[in-house]
Amino acid sequence: MKDFNRIKVVLAEKKISNKILAEKLQRREETVSRWCSNKQQPSIEELYNISVFLDVDIRELLNNTK
Repeated sequence: MKDFNRIKVVLAEKKISNKILAEKLQRREETVSRWCSNKQQPSIEELYNISVFLDVDIRELLNNTK
């Protein structure tokens, strides 16, 4: 399966756990885990909220699919 997002990588760079992100977004930790493993993708709104929380450009959360 193609990795569409880089959430796991950015969380590691920022030293933030899935649990903390889940709490901040009021989502289940299992949901964040599925995003990090690319088994499920967050919505655009969720990606935006993640980018704000992590203080990164939203494009940093996405892999280039060219």
